[in-house]
Amino acid sequence: MIPLDQSKYDKVVKPLGKITINNLFARSVVEKHVPGIIYVDHAEDPKTFYISHPYGMSLLFGETERDDFNSKLIDYVLNTYKVRKKVEWLQAFPQSWHKKLPPLLGDHLFKSNERSAITKNGKIEEGIRVNFKFNIQKYLQAKRKNIHGNFKILRTDKAMYEKIPGSVIPKYFWRDADDFYLRGIGYTLIYDKKLVSTAFSSFIHDHQLEIGIETSENYRGKKFAMVVCSSLIDYCLENNYEPIWACRAENIGSYKLAIKLGFEPTISIPYYKLNV
Repeated sequence: MIPLDQSKYDKVVKPLGKITINNLFARSVVEKHVPGIIYVDHAEDPKTFYISHPYGMSLLFGETERDDFNSKLIDYVLNTYKVRKKVEWLQAFPQSWHKKLPPLLGDHLFKSNERSAITKNGKIEEGIRVNFKFNIQKYLQAKRKNIHGNFKILRTDKAMYEKIPGSVIPKYFWRDADDFYLRGIGYTLIYDKKLVSTAFSSFIHDHQLEIGIETSENYRGKKFAMVVCSSLIDYCLENNYEPIWACRAENIGSYKLAIKLGFEPTISIPYYKLNV
């Protein structure tokens, strides 16, 4: 695994464009919207790639039979030399990687539904990530227009950007508040004088906008997420963006919310949680 110099990121554009699973987070790194890192098997003629987004998502793709790369990949995944400082959620493409990785990881790998497994440093948890497709007709039929309450929804401004609490929030996906306000979009629901729910563009590329959503724990179950996401989806429809949704299958709240908003599951793929 060789860190690719940013001046050569153009070498990744064409291979990344062939990937059919959701990869907008990887594009954000390749197009230098955020300061991630790209590893390759060869600096001048790369065939295998590993893109790490600063939020913790990563994408492995390309040729699977690069022994030197794979050896260093396993050291990175298992954090043998403490290179990684935080958890990563690794996705891989094509499907052949999901046949290659289990033998390489051996007994370091366990399924997320194996309740008897104990997560330790160096253990890799395999789960399922779901990609959805937006169905505008289902959205229009299900859209909640009659939810009333003592709340208001505002476009997320630079002051809100710094104050929104939670782990899935704009400041973890954008370079800074100015960058988000200039190139991104978000809506925040204010209730009881608090910023309690936000829906925002985690990535925007071409005509696609991927939705991020966070609701404060004490305010969940009040349909706030449904309302604020609807504001963002309406923005997408008004501005010719395709809303994009993806989540872990075990994130029941996000999965159910996607369905309610008219998204339909299309692809389920393995992902690997890389512990530190």
